[in-house]
This record gives sequence, C-alpha cells and structure tokens, in this order.
Amino acid sequence: MKDIYLAGGCFWGVEEYFSRIKGVVDTDVGYANGRRENPSYEQVCTGTTGHTETTYVMFDENVISLKELLNKFWHIIDPTMLNRQGPDKGTQYRTGIYYTDEEDKQIILETLEEQRQKYSEPIVTEIEPLKSFFKAEEYHQDYLKKNPGGYCHIDLNN
Repeated sequence: MKDIYLAGGCFWGVEEYFSRIKGVVDTDVGYANGRRENPSYEQVCTGTTGHTETTYVMFDENVISLKELLNKFWHIIDPTMLNRQGPDKGTQYRTGIYYTDEEDKQIILETLEEQRQKYSEPIVTEIEPLKSFFKAEEYHQDYLKKNPGGYCHIDLNN
C-alpha cells in the first residue's frame, strides 16, 4: 500500500470523491503542514495555523497507480486558484500534494508539468513533503456518507 495527502478545498468532497475510486483502500481528513500541534477545526478556520484541509489517501498501487490517482485529483481542482476552491475561501482551502515517499516526487512533478500545458495562468498548487498531519474531528470523517445531502463543491458524479 502507498499513501498520498491531497488538499483540494473543503476536505469533505475530496474524501468522498477518492473513497469511490477503485484501489483506494482508506481515507481520512485532517489538517496538514501547519504550525500548530493538533489544531481544532475552529482554529484552522481562522487562517492563523498555516494548515490546509487535507485528505489522506491510502491506495493499492497494484490496482491504481499514483499517476492515475493524481490525474483524478487534478481533474477535480482548479490549480490556478490561490487559497480558494469553489466558493470556499481562505488559506486552509489552498491546493496541495503532500508526499511521504521522496520517490513519488518525480511522478508528482511530471503530472504538474502536464497540467501546466492546460492553463495559461500559473499553477499555485503546493507540492511538498508532508511535514505534519493531524486527523480532523470525528464529525468530519466520512462527512458526506453520514450527510448525503451535505455541502460539496466537487461534482461527485464525475
């Protein structure tokens, strides 16, 4: 199994989207790469912790490759929007790809280059090693499974 951490705006929709993909075996939502230990949702929403709403994705690379997974990620975000996805605004909604395996960086950068060909605006999606990840509160986990009519900026039928 491999893992990757993906920030694409509100983490409810990102988690639900990836949980439906064949080969994804686990997801969790949380707060990544900020300055505060174990922040709360309310603290992250102030924009002062430096965290981004992020989805942890564990996948079976015998079923889906990292490149295929990243192509799906690029499809559901607008990588040219800084600190915003859909109607959600704030630094916690910035886009990012955070990796734990240095060998994954090359694949991530290859997909970034492919994306650059599609946009005239600069891509602002962060690509960094994962520095920290704190699991979000339980009510955020699998939010859209628990609340099927809940808010989501991603087209989950896509």
